[in-house]
Order: sequence, then C-alpha cells, then structure tokens
Amino acid sequence: MQAIPTGEHVADYVVIGAGASGLAFVDTIISESDATIIIIDNRHKPGGHWVDTYSFVTLHQPSSFYGVNSKELSNGKIDHSGLNQGLNELASGAEVQAYYDNVMRDTLLPSGRVKYFPMCEYLGDGRVKHLINKQEFSVRHTNKLVDSTYYKTSIPKTHTPQFKVDDSLIMIPPNDLPNTLNVSKHGFEHFTILGGGKTAIDTCLWLLQNQVKPNNITWYMPRDAWFIDRQNAQPSPEFFADSIGAQASQLEAIADSTSSADMFLRLERAGVFLRLDAKVLPEMFHGATISKAELALIQSIKNIVRKGRVLTISPTEVTCTDGTETAVKNSLYIDCTASAITNLAIVPVFQDDTIKIQTVRAYQPTFSASFIAHLELTYTDNDKKNKLSKVVPLPNRVEDWIEMTYRNMMNQFFWSKEPGLKTWMLQQRLDGFSKLVSNVKFYEFSKLKILNRMRKAAKPAIMKLKAYRE
Repeated sequence: MQAIPTGEHVADYVVIGAGASGLAFVDTIISESDATIIIIDNRHKPGGHWVDTYSFVTLHQPSSFYGVNSKELSNGKIDHSGLNQGLNELASGAEVQAYYDNVMRDTLLPSGRVKYFPMCEYLGDGRVKHLINKQEFSVRHTNKLVDSTYYKTSIPKTHTPQFKVDDSLIMIPPNDLPNTLNVSKHGFEHFTILGGGKTAIDTCLWLLQNQVKPNNITWYMPRDAWFIDRQNAQPSPEFFADSIGAQASQLEAIADSTSSADMFLRLERAGVFLRLDAKVLPEMFHGATISKAELALIQSIKNIVRKGRVLTISPTEVTCTDGTETAVKNSLYIDCTASAITNLAIVPVFQDDTIKIQTVRAYQPTFSASFIAHLELTYTDNDKKNKLSKVVPLPNRVEDWIEMTYRNMMNQFFWSKEPGLKTWMLQQRLDGFSKLVSNVKFYEFSKLKILNRMRKAAKPAIMKLKAYRE
C-alpha cells in the first residue's frame, strides 16, 4: 500500500496528469536524461480519460504508434475479423488501460526517478491535496512544471449535458449501455443516440453489432462530419501505397483546388475523406478515423435527425435549435454529446518555468508530448523551442482543417531543417511514417513515384492553404 504523502517533495519536473500525453512526456524524459519527476493525477490509476471510458471503445488509429515511445502497445498483428478486418490492430479500452498500468509499474517507477501520486489534486503554487483524506502536501520543481491536462478532456461518463431531459425519461452515458441491456428491466424497444462524434459512431456500431435493428435507432446528428479512411493511416510497409499514397493525393487535391469548398470535394474523390451521406455536406471535422466497413454499417441507420443541437427532451417531443421532432415512445436515450476537448485556446508550449503540452502534429497527441519532451532536453532557449513546437490546433469546424493542415506542414518543414530532429524522429516508434518513407529503396519505383508526387505537390499545396487561411 502506498504511504500517504506528507511534507515537501522535490524533483526536476512536476507533471500534472498521468494520461496519454503526460506519460509520453515522462517516458521520453526518463529515457533521454537522468532527470527526476513527480507525477500528480486525480484518478486512481494511470491512463487519463481511458480509465473512465466506455467498455466497447477502441483506439481510432493503429496501436503501433500510440502510447509511450519505449514500450510497444501493438502486437504487430493484422485484424482478421470484424469491422477493422485487414488493417492493423486497434487496442481496446481495456488493453490501453492495462498498457498504461504496466508502463507505470514496469518502466517508470522502477527507474527510481519517478514519484507517482494518484488520487491527488494539484491546487497550484506547489500545493497538492489528497482527494480521499483531504490531507495537503507540497511539491517543488527545480526545472519545469508540466501541465498535460491543458486541453481539459471531457468524457461521456462525467460530463454535464447542455440540454434538459424530462425526469420521466431515462438517459445514460454509453458506459452504462451494456449493463442496461443485460438487465433489460425496462424493456426498451428503441434507442436514441444524441451526438455526432466518434462516441456516437461507436455507440451506433455497438448496438448494430448486438442485433439492434437499424429501424430501432434514431440518431440526432447536430452536424455531419468528414471522416478519415483508416486504411490511409496504416504505418506498416504493406500499406505504403495507401498511407503515403493518400498523403500524396491530399497534397494534389489541395494544389489543384479552386476554392476551399472545391478542395474538400476533391479530397473526398481522392479517397482521403469519407462522409455518412453523399447528399449532406459536412460542417464538422474532428479527425475521426473510420473503416469502410464501419461506415457501411452505420449507413444502415436511416432515422437521422438533422435539426441542430438538442435543447430539451420531453416524453412527446425533442426540441432542437432548428426545429422539433416527435419523441419515440419507450426509447432509451444515450448521451454521446461530450466534447473530447473543452479548451481549444492556443498558448505557447514553453512558458518560463512551465510547459503546456499541446499537439504539434495533427492527430498524434502522444508523439507531440514525446517531441516536446525531446525539445525540452535538447534546446535551452524557450524562443527556439517554441519556434519548433508551433501548436497545431485541434479542429472543430470543417474550416479548421485548413489551419491544422497548414501548421502541420510548416512544422514538418522546420523540423526537416534540424538534422538532430530528423534523426530522432527516425528512431521514434510514435512517429508512424518517417521511418516508412526513409526505408524506401532506390529500386522501389512505385514507392519513389508516390514520393515524387508528394514533392511536386507540396509547395503548391501549402500556397493554396495559405491563401485559404486569409
């Protein structure tokens, strides 16, 4: 049993949060230096939002480039069944939880340079309170305070809905869905999904895979979204033409576009983007990946209500920002409206004696955290570090994809000018694609052709993105 912390604890770095980003940062600091670290987290075990997630969640990207750099999450397998068949495996929520528990117990704590205080809240100014016994103690850093909770992740289980539901109705987070169906005490004949993001997609897929008929599902879709075809995000060599080919196609679609609206349609035709309904132009982009098999399954749901955000739900009607809809009797409401990120404000990563972990590469939060840790250890000047860690904003609206992609490309350009960073990324498991590109042989003509397409389209593409930003 861990002793209750008392007094003052001192380390080179004090890290707030033991989630995916916090642990990726710590792992790189431990691997690349002899620094000491204190980790403070308000959950009872490491893993951040994964600790409280719904049981049927999986990673949206291949396991092979998620987690911490020093420890593999993936088993290197291709899924041979299910909706991800033929693609690199996706770790389940339970696997991710176990992985982070092992990272803490088998890698970080045995280093002798990490102190871990779970069930504790950082109050500021070095003050920490234990959440159970309310006892306070203090921590002090001799180098930096690291905030890995800056984005303030929101999850379905704990968030507060922004709409009102009549007390006579039953609404649950997706976490409770399997238990509700197992008990079956209410005998629900219908299921109403609230929300248009990846959690809603996961919930629809779970219901459909568990023999709920599509006609027994109503889906309230505040905004349609563009999705990323997961086949184009595979980091293994056999998918080079898909993954790197999609990057080439993306650059060409941008370069050849005549407007931002035309660009998104070209991206769809190039196979980069997918959407739920060909008749509905998406207004949202959250970077969700989906397989074509998953898309085909959720397209079987025809009762989709597109009347904006839900405001109130009564036994007879659902009122939305753009109209009302007759409520289905005896329906179980499932709240999937939690926004994964509740703080989208961008601030410099390196601030005096504080580090605010944010994404510096699109779609890759754990790589970003590890990269920031490497910058911290490699460079001494905060201005230099901030120039190399320009924040790539997390997207919400479709238009945000333009800024995200522009900044992502600019970061890659500046990193390529730093020989040390290029070498470091080639050794990074979390990087995903640098090694895939660097390993192309002079006789692999089909791959070289794809790389040549990328080089040819890169500059025109970035000029178009720059123009669309203005």
